[in-house]
Amino acid sequence: MSEAQTAIATKAPAQNVIAELKVSGHLMTLDTGLFCIVQVPSRTADPNTGLPGVRISLPPGPIGKPDAVSISTFKPDGWLNGGGDAALVKVLSGPAQILVTIYQAPNSKDGAPSLQVLRLLEPAPGGANAPGGRAVAGPAKPAAVMEMVAHIQERGDVGAMLGDWLGETGSKRWIEGFGISPTSLVGAKDIEYQAVLGKGWLSPWVEGGQFCGSRGMALPILGLRLRLRNEAAEKYDAFYAASFTDGTTVGPVAAGEACEAESLAPIEAFQVVIRPKGAGVGTPAKPATKAAAKPKASAAAEAKPAAPARKR
Repeated sequence: MSEAQTAIATKAPAQNVIAELKVSGHLMTLDTGLFCIVQVPSRTADPNTGLPGVRISLPPGPIGKPDAVSISTFKPDGWLNGGGDAALVKVLSGPAQILVTIYQAPNSKDGAPSLQVLRLLEPAPGGANAPGGRAVAGPAKPAAVMEMVAHIQERGDVGAMLGDWLGETGSKRWIEGFGISPTSLVGAKDIEYQAVLGKGWLSPWVEGGQFCGSRGMALPILGLRLRLRNEAAEKYDAFYAASFTDGTTVGPVAAGEACEAESLAPIEAFQVVIRPKGAGVGTPAKPATKAAAKPKASAAAEAKPAAPARKR
């Protein structure tokens, strides 16, 4: 055997030791706040390879701001490789960048996994390190003091009182975030709530008076969950109902239950009712709907006949 043949025979067994993957990296810039990055449930990972997979990490160098950014994944191995997998990213001092790396099988014909970025909490006035220590801020409220405020697609901030419907059923305009601050029966400190982000995924609990969700990012929430705290939970019951962009209505449901459509359609309107224990749910108010234009009556139809003169 020649030296050339010997060299080929020696290297042949090592031909398939290394497999090249399709890898793409993306730098994402985030402002101060708490964010949830969710892999949209479009397809599941291959059971043998675990691909496609996504990793959220700090980029090398100072742009990642390691002292100001913390990343926590819902799975202990740090991978997002299934529909609904998510990571929480907390930015204490933005803007800061994170590195999103996507790994795919070399023969993959599908596109890269889709990610959704949802802003859960906003920075407090004066920055994330302002007194109070929470990186959140209340929503801008309308001129009148409202107990509930929601940021609605293409409309902005809209307010309503507890017991009324907030939003417009049938409008197909989803809610991006909301805040609840009761002024009667219970106070803001007696209530907390979550936004539904996906199937089995909810945002962290948010105290009354604080904004939950996003504003101006065109990202809908898919429902809500609410509960009472402290002595209020012993004296009062809370119920809530919601309508969704697919035309379904859910509820009223009791405190602690997630109010969401089976289809996981975005929420477009909701109602919250708080009553003394034992009072029941009562008759819920009808949700606001898009009013149809009424045909204008003719002048002849509107004219009323003159009343006959009274005899004297």
